[in-house]
Amino acid sequence: MTPILSPELPGAPSELRARITAAFHRDETQHLAELLDQARLPAAEQARVQAAAVALVERTRVRSADPGMVEAFMRQYDLSSEEGVLLMCVAEALLRIPDHATADKLIRDKLGDADWDRHMGQSSSVLVNASTWGLMLTGRMVNLADETRRNAIGAFRRLVGRAGEPAIRLAVRQAMRIMGHQFVMGRTIAEALERSRKGGQAKYLYSFDMLGEAAFTQADADRYFAAYRDAIGAIGAGGPYPDVLDAPSISVKLSALHPRYELAKRARVHAELIPRVLALAKLAKAQGIGFTIDAEESERLELSLDVIAGVYTHPALAGWEGYGLAVQAYQKRAPFVIDYLADLARKTGRRMPMRLVKGAYWDSEVKKAQAEGYAGYPVFTRKANTDVSYLACARRMLAASDAIYPMFATHNAQTIAAIHHFASAVPSPLPLSRGRERGASGSVPLSRGREGDASVRFEFQKLHGMGDDLYAEVIPAERLGVPCRVYAPVGSHEDLLPYLVRRLLENGANSSFVNRIADESLPPADLVADPVAVVSAYESKPHPRIPQPKDLFRSFGEDRNNSMGANLANDDSLAALASQINAALKDWQATPLVPGAVAAGAANAVTNPADRRERIGQWVAADSASVEKALANAVAAQEGWDRLPAASRARILEHAADLMEARMPEFLALCVKEAGKSLSASVAEVREAVDFLRYYAMQARRLFGAPEKLPGPTGESNELWLHGRGVFVCISPWNFPLAIYVGQVAAALAAGNSVLAKPAEQTTLTAFVATRLLHEAGVPRDVLQFLPGDGATVGAALTRDARVAGVCFTGSTETAWAINRALAARNAPIAALIAETGGQNALIADSSALPEQLVRDAMASAFDSAGQRCSAARVLFVQADIADKVIHMLAGAMDELVVGDPALLSTDVGPVIDEDARRLLADHAARMDREARLIKAVSLPAATANGSFFAPRAYELSSLSQLTREVFGPVLHVLRFEADKLDQVLADINATGYGLTLGIHSRIDSTVEKISRTVKVGNCYVNRNQIGAVVGVQPFGGEGLSGTGPKAGGPHYLLRFASERTLTINTTAAGGNASLLTLDD
Repeated sequence: MTPILSPELPGAPSELRARITAAFHRDETQHLAELLDQARLPAAEQARVQAAAVALVERTRVRSADPGMVEAFMRQYDLSSEEGVLLMCVAEALLRIPDHATADKLIRDKLGDADWDRHMGQSSSVLVNASTWGLMLTGRMVNLADETRRNAIGAFRRLVGRAGEPAIRLAVRQAMRIMGHQFVMGRTIAEALERSRKGGQAKYLYSFDMLGEAAFTQADADRYFAAYRDAIGAIGAGGPYPDVLDAPSISVKLSALHPRYELAKRARVHAELIPRVLALAKLAKAQGIGFTIDAEESERLELSLDVIAGVYTHPALAGWEGYGLAVQAYQKRAPFVIDYLADLARKTGRRMPMRLVKGAYWDSEVKKAQAEGYAGYPVFTRKANTDVSYLACARRMLAASDAIYPMFATHNAQTIAAIHHFASAVPSPLPLSRGRERGASGSVPLSRGREGDASVRFEFQKLHGMGDDLYAEVIPAERLGVPCRVYAPVGSHEDLLPYLVRRLLENGANSSFVNRIADESLPPADLVADPVAVVSAYESKPHPRIPQPKDLFRSFGEDRNNSMGANLANDDSLAALASQINAALKDWQATPLVPGAVAAGAANAVTNPADRRERIGQWVAADSASVEKALANAVAAQEGWDRLPAASRARILEHAADLMEARMPEFLALCVKEAGKSLSASVAEVREAVDFLRYYAMQARRLFGAPEKLPGPTGESNELWLHGRGVFVCISPWNFPLAIYVGQVAAALAAGNSVLAKPAEQTTLTAFVATRLLHEAGVPRDVLQFLPGDGATVGAALTRDARVAGVCFTGSTETAWAINRALAARNAPIAALIAETGGQNALIADSSALPEQLVRDAMASAFDSAGQRCSAARVLFVQADIADKVIHMLAGAMDELVVGDPALLSTDVGPVIDEDARRLLADHAARMDREARLIKAVSLPAATANGSFFAPRAYELSSLSQLTREVFGPVLHVLRFEADKLDQVLADINATGYGLTLGIHSRIDSTVEKISRTVKVGNCYVNRNQIGAVVGVQPFGGEGLSGTGPKAGGPHYLLRFASERTLTINTTAAGGNASLLTLDD
C-alpha cells in the first residue's frame, strides 16, 4: 500500500532545530524553572534595576501629565471597557461597509445602549472625546452643554434620533480617520518617510510596516510584493546609509507574500517564497537599509525558519548585516530559536539583527490548542511568565551578541531597566567578519555611543504613537543613551483596524504597562515589580484558570477528558504519526460479528477511492441466517446488559475511548484509505468518536445511575427510572464512518440497549475495527453485533422485524422515509426512530461581514471533506453590495485548492466516496453549466485519473428554486440579495423544508438575532464556518426534512434510547408514617 504522510516529511533536522521542534508544547512549570534561573539577578543588582525602573516611571509620569492622543485613547478604552471594544468594532466595520443602510443599522445596534457617559469628559485628549462622540465632521470638537455632560448617554440617543444615523456615520468615519492618523505613520510610504523626518520624530530610527493581513489569493501576494518592493526603493532613496543599523528598515510578513503559507504546503512554500523574499532582501541590501521578517502564529514558526535560513545563507547576501527577524517571547520555543539562529549567523559569518517581542496572537493560540486537543500550549499562560521569558531571552541574545544584533521591542520601564543592566555587563564582541573591522557598508561597528564605551551594541523599539514620554527618558546620552526604533505602520485606514485591535488587546489590557502607568494611585515600585519575583511566588506556574487542553471539559464541571488530537504543524508529531500510521497499514478483513453464525457470503473487495487500483482489504456480507441469529442473540442479551449498573456500562465505554485514542494511527489509516478523508479530517473523525464514548458514558452515569426522585404527598415515595428500550438497530453513513458509527452504537449501549450495527457498505472495514475494539473494551459480543451488507438484505430485514425497539439512522431523507414506513407497517410495539438526514444548508452574509473571513469560512464549509459533510454549506447568500468583491475573492481562493491524494498533508480536497457519487455530481454540474454562471471550476491534476475525484466548483444562481435536492459534494451555489430583501431570503430557506445547519456572517447583533430566530435549523453558526460540531459543545442534528432530533452529542440524546418507568411506594403501609409523627414543633 502506498505510504501515508511520510512522502512529504523533511529529512532529519540538526540538533539545534530538533530542540525547537521538541519544545512546541513544553511543560510550562519545567520550562519556567530554567527561565527563572536565566533571568534572575543577584539581589544587589536587582535592587539597582528596580531603582532605575522606578526613576524611569517617575520621570515619565511627569511628562505624561499631557499624554499623547494614542496613549490617552488606550488608557480610556481598556479591555475592562465594553465601549472600547464596541468602538473598535463599529469603526472597523464602518470603514468597509459599502452601503449606508447597513452602516446605519450597525450604528443603531452598537452605539445605542453603550455606557458612553463613563468616558465623556474623563480625558482632555481630543482623540478620546472625538472618538467617544464621533462628532469631528470638520475636525473640531463640538462644545457640550452642561446637561449633555451630566447625561451623555441620553444625549447620544437624542442626537441619533435628531440627526439620524447618516450624520453619526459621517462623524464616526471622520473620528476614525483622525485616530488613524495617530496610529499610522502614513497612508503611503512617501507620507510616512516625510513625517518621520519632522520635529520630534527625527530623533528615532524607523522600521516601516506595510499594513495588511495575510495574502488570501495569489493576486493578494503579488500586490503585497509590489508594495514591499516599492517601499524598499522609497526608503533607500533617502540614503546613502553608511551603517545599516542606523538606517531605516522595513518589516515584512511572510504570510503576505504567499497565499498558502502553512506547513502543509512546505514544498510549494520553499519553492515559491524563498526566491521572493530573496529578491526583496537583495533590493534592501542594495539600498543599504534593514530588512526584518515579522513573527506570525506558532504553527508557522518552523516554516518561517526554513524560509529565513534559505534566504539568509544565500551568497548574494554575503557581508550584509541588515537581514533579521522577530522572535516572540511568549512562545516556549523562543530560547531555542535564538540558539539556532545565533549558530546560523556564526556559520554564515555575519551578525543577524533580532527583534524580541512579546507576541500578538496569545488568545488565538490558547483557543487553538484547546480546540485541537494538543498536548499543551505553545505559549505561556500567564503574562508574568512571558515577562520572565522575555528577560531570559534578552540575556541570551546579549550573550550571543557576536552573532546577534539585539533589538528589544517594549513599552515597559522594568524591562528597559533590566535590559540596560544586562547589556552593561556584556563586553562588545569580536567581529565575525573582516568587513566589520574595516567599517564596510552594512557592517556593525563594535560600539555606538560615547567615547570609550565598549559595551555591546543594541537598540530598543516601540510602536508608533506610544511610549514617547518613556523613551524621552531613554534615548538621550545623559539618560540611558540607547537608541530607539519606531515600528511605524503604513497603510490606509481600512488596513488600520486589524492592526489597531491587536494593539488594543496587547496594550489596553488592564495588566499592561501602558494602561497602568497612568494610574497615579499605583506606586511606581508596584508598577515595575520584578517578574522573576512575581512568578517565583506563584504556587502554580501555569494560570490556574486556563486548563490544559486535556482538562478543558473538566474545567466546566464535566467528568470527562477532552479528546487528544495530533499537531499537524509539528515535525516531531508528524514523523511519529507517519511511522505509526504506516505500520498499521495492512490488508483489512471484515466479516459479520454474530455469535453462533457462520459467514457464508461472497467477499467484496475494498479499494482506495483516491486510486481504485489500490486494494486495501475485503469484507463479507451478512446473510439472512446471520441476521436472524443476531436478532435472537440481541433479544436474549438485552435484559442482562440493561441490568448492569450504568456506571459499569460507562466504564466500558470510557475504556473503549482510551483504546481508540491510543490506536488513533490505525483509524487514521482507515479513514484515509477507505473513506478518502484528508489527514486533518481523519484526526477530527477519531477525536469525535472518542468524545462520543466519553460523553455518553458521563450522561449514562447522570441519567441512568440512580432514579430521579419525584414529589408527592407525605407517606409516599415516587421515583422515575430509565431503562433501555430493547434491541436497537444502528445504521450509519460512509461520510463519518467512525464518528457517527461509534456515536450511534455508544448511545444505544449507554442507555442499556443491545445493538445490531449496520455500517455503510463503502466503509465497512472502519466499522469492523471499531466494533472489535468495543468488544475488547468489555462490550459483550451478543450485546453488540456487526452486520455488514446492503440495505435490501440487511437493512430492510432489520427495520421490518417486530423485535426491533428502535432505529438510529444517519443518511438521506429518502432512506429515512423508507425506514419510517417499514417501522410503521409492523404490527408490533411502536418503535423509536432517531434520524439525522440531509440539508440544503445556507450561509448568509450581509455587507458588514469581513470578506476575507467570509470566503475562508465558506471555502471550509463547502469544500472540506470534498463537501461530503451533512453540515456542509450548499448555498451562499451574499448581500449585493459586497457580492462582486466576495465572488472575486472566492474564485481566487479556489485557485489555491489542492485536489489529490488525501494521504498527503498538502492535499485540501480528496475524492468523493465512489463512482455513483461522482456521476451524480457530474450530472448536476452539467445542468448548472447550462442554467447558472460558473464562478470557478478547480482543475483536476493528472494524478487523480484513477480515483473518484470531482473538481470543486462554484456557481452563481438566480434563484434558490434552481436547486431541487441536496448536492452532496464540493459544489457551492452563490445567490445575491438586496439588503431590503433579507426577509424573502429567510422565507426561501425555510420553504425548502430542510433545517440542518445555517451560517451567518454579520457584525450586527440585531441582524444575527433576526436570522437565527427566523430560520428553522438545528445548528446555527455566527462568524465562523458551519462544520465540525463538537460533542457536548455543539450538539448536532436538524429538524424538518433534516431529522427527528434529539441532537447527537447533546444532553437529551440518550433519553430517546430509553424507556421510562415510575415506582410509587406507600411508605405508611407498614403501620404509619413515622417521619410525619416524629416532627418537632
